[in-house]
Amino acid sequence: MLSLRLLAVRSIASLSNRAICISSACHQGKAPDMNEVRNRLREIVGASTNWSDHQQAMAERASLSSLLAKSQDEMPAKTVKDSYTEVHLPLGSDPTIREKYLNYHNSVRFGRLLEDLDSLAVLICYSHTWNKELNRSPLSIVTALVDKIDMRKNIIYPDCDIKFTGNVTWVGKTSIEAKMHMTQYHNGAYSPVLDATFVMVARDPENKRAAFVNPLQVEGLKEEEDFQNGELNKKRRMELSKASLLKVAPTADERTLIHSLFLNTLDTKTVSFRSRLLPPNSVWMEDAKMKGLEICHPQERNIFNRIFGGFLMRKAYELGWANSCAFGGCRPTLVAVDDIMFQKPVEIGSLLMLSSQVCYTEGWYIQVRVHTEVLDPLTGQHNTTNVFHFTFRVDKEVPAVVPRSYGESMLYLDGKRHFDETMRGQA
Repeated sequence: MLSLRLLAVRSIASLSNRAICISSACHQGKAPDMNEVRNRLREIVGASTNWSDHQQAMAERASLSSLLAKSQDEMPAKTVKDSYTEVHLPLGSDPTIREKYLNYHNSVRFGRLLEDLDSLAVLICYSHTWNKELNRSPLSIVTALVDKIDMRKNIIYPDCDIKFTGNVTWVGKTSIEAKMHMTQYHNGAYSPVLDATFVMVARDPENKRAAFVNPLQVEGLKEEEDFQNGELNKKRRMELSKASLLKVAPTADERTLIHSLFLNTLDTKTVSFRSRLLPPNSVWMEDAKMKGLEICHPQERNIFNRIFGGFLMRKAYELGWANSCAFGGCRPTLVAVDDIMFQKPVEIGSLLMLSSQVCYTEGWYIQVRVHTEVLDPLTGQHNTTNVFHFTFRVDKEVPAVVPRSYGESMLYLDGKRHFDETMRGQA
């Protein structure tokens, strides 16, 4: 699960301790490696490293359904400290690990960090829900949404150690919000790199229906503020869902904007709505796409026998980055990851089709939407699994992207909404 080697682990060998953390022995090379951490996560759900054994272990999880709580009221409340987790990624001290994260530009592959964040979020939530009286957890905790990842720093050094910290900040009946922070050691101190908010959901052992999670007992003003922000985040997501362009018409201002874009593309020499010309320093949206395909092998499975969500995020990010690079004509830097929806799990053996679209640009910024879907080769049916939104920045002004059809106009407006939301968060 975790694609990183830990510098120290507060013992989870018994699975009764609830956090991974750092000790002074970390820097002396005494800490266990990431394989041990992966094994601990497998122990929590009873998974195996062997593909055939793993399938059998997943089939046996059905018997754990009787251990599920009938209501949240019968579950003990947990504190923020119960889920607090701290992990080190020793890029500075371990050349083997560094090689896995290094990119061509002598920086860190951000897609790998997305995998780590996804794994860390799962571990944080299992720490919150762990019952020390059980040998295995009956819960299947999966990623429902990446609410936001905000970059605090553009440069991530490939030869300096990284530290991840995180904990549960909000809990519903069956869902959990986990906030994580990433810092990097440079010039004698740790400095912030990114902040991430993930929303996880608990399912039954067979991942077929929702399951209750432990309530959160907040202590102090900071934890109360974080919990209230979690409530606000939930309300904001519900409001955005209701206002989705897939459900309701654009606002009056948005309709005016789309009509203005349309008028700017009309050929003034003709009196025809069908004759369209591309304005100067512009690109048609249909020419700002990039596509990819992945065959989903067992190697990329998670502990629940589905394709690992972090793998999907990495592949989507790398395609979106390449799309932005080709569009902007130079290397882009990530500003934010916003509103990643996990709509359906991706099964082992699936044909995963990825489509990246530059849907909005402004100044030096490029807003990209990556859509992933599974193709059934026998029926030809396509099913959407994920939608990703990335905001990139380049070192020069980029062309305006111009929609031609109504569908592209909706993509344009959706991209603008996400970009505006990101910019408000950056202010």
